[in-house]
Amino acid sequence: MPRPRKCRRIEGCPKASFFKPQGIPLRELTEVYLTMDGFEALRLADYEGLSMEEGAERMHVSRHTFGRIFGDARRVVAKALVEGLALHIAHDAKMPCFQLYPDRVAARNKEFSMTKIAITSEGPNMTDRVDPRFGRAAGFVVVDLETMESTYIDNGGSQTLSHGAGIQAAENIINAGASVLLTGSVGPKAFTALKGGGVKIGHNMSGGTVADAVEAFKAGKVEFTDSPNR
Repeated sequence: MPRPRKCRRIEGCPKASFFKPQGIPLRELTEVYLTMDGFEALRLADYEGLSMEEGAERMHVSRHTFGRIFGDARRVVAKALVEGLALHIAHDAKMPCFQLYPDRVAARNKEFSMTKIAITSEGPNMTDRVDPRFGRAAGFVVVDLETMESTYIDNGGSQTLSHGAGIQAAENIINAGASVLLTGSVGPKAFTALKGGGVKIGHNMSGGTVADAVEAFKAGKVEFTDSPNR
């Protein structure tokens, strides 16, 4: 019987979970996967400049294990760069748990304010109806609940894609700084991208206006999902 994998300590999630060569549609690319512990090892060693011993201590693993994770992660990134592949930072289902440092979580929540939410919309106004689609929604209304100011993100470009519309839409939501999405349904790849960006997903929101969806969220009546629902 194999030895259970030791819990690795991950201090946060990447701001984006997909990277690809410019000008090549995602549907034409092969994906390679970087696990979250691999991302963490790269962040600690290459971004923060920690030694193998310091990185291992931060992740609560042995130096040997940290070195192996770090080496595997570098090879994945190198393969994506050399061969022009799409890089997907994805949660490893075999990893039993993630543990987040509370101070880093607080800092991330400050950057991605829970007061900023995005709603799939058929138009740019609060009175427009919620679009039940996500990847091929007409656009997204992003609302700051503290000021009730709203901005609109047109999603017309994603509607022309044969594949990867949900991933592109997820990147738009993450880049807008929203930490909550209200929509009808979300597919598997878009769900993974959104969760990787720290976005909570409220679903089954079709049937009313954007303003109705905002009021439902403020009243605590939104149903959040932990899995794709399309």
